[in-house]
Amino acid sequence: MNESFMGSSPALQRDAVYLTFDDGPDPAWTPRVLQVLDDAQVRATFFMIGAAAQGAPSLVREVAAAGHGIGNHTFAHRHPWTMRTSVARAQVHDGAVALADIVGRAPAFYRPPHGRNRPCMTEAARRDGSMLVMWDRSAIDWGSLGTASRIAKRLAKVRGGEIVLLHDGRNRHNRPDEMLQVLPAWLHSLAQRGLRVLPLH
Repeated sequence: MNESFMGSSPALQRDAVYLTFDDGPDPAWTPRVLQVLDDAQVRATFFMIGAAAQGAPSLVREVAAAGHGIGNHTFAHRHPWTMRTSVARAQVHDGAVALADIVGRAPAFYRPPHGRNRPCMTEAARRDGSMLVMWDRSAIDWGSLGTASRIAKRLAKVRGGEIVLLHDGRNRHNRPDEMLQVLPAWLHSLAQRGLRVLPLH
């Protein structure tokens, strides 16, 4: 499911797994995710909602200072298919501006809410210097399917070279509480398999 615009894509290595966390920053859950990643000495990429970032700028800077990547997840996480074209473009641009204002640089990557891409939004991201990045495997850590045991089974299928979708932001339906129950052990299992965990680059 990995996509990019104009034939470009992140440089992915077959002996690495690329963790991505969507819908943050979340003052309750993002720090807990950061602690688990720090304990495992790994780095990930956080696709942040601009409005949430504006509400927790120090947390955004903490994520960046720890060496994690920061991507644009639009300004308000509105469903791409429910907006006029001009509004959809503005959601992408305003999200990028919000993050750049906090960390001092434009986000290198962009991911549309709900994984629903629109060409006008991809073009807006390109104009802001961001590459569209989707994912290869989702933990489905949300809703009734987002239980720790089910998340663990999905993560066990991850292979090298894959981009993995997780959620650090609660955002109504997400289950970071369940995901965090299995994340430490899964990261340990990746290390045992000889797989590194890297941010997108």
